[in-house]
Amino acid sequence: MRDLTDPRAIKFKGILFLFVGLMSASLLLLEHPSLKIATLLGITVWCFCRAYYFAFYVIQHYVDPQYRFSGLWNFAQYFLRQRRNG
Repeated sequence: MRDLTDPRAIKFKGILFLFVGLMSASLLLLEHPSLKIATLLGITVWCFCRAYYFAFYVIQHYVDPQYRFSGLWNFAQYFLRQRRNG
């Protein structure tokens, strides 16, 4: 698969992710309207954002400057290799 390089397509993809995320959260909260569900949803989204940041920015800038990512699958392979190598 080729890398996405068109700036308009990249922006559209970002807006699409935002739209789908907001719609999904809205539908979930409409189905189960409670403060508990809203709080857990917020914590879940925040934790996944932090995990994504860790997988790419923190590893690349603070742990292994030689590491260059190309996706979550690539990061999982890198992580498993590091565990095997000690």
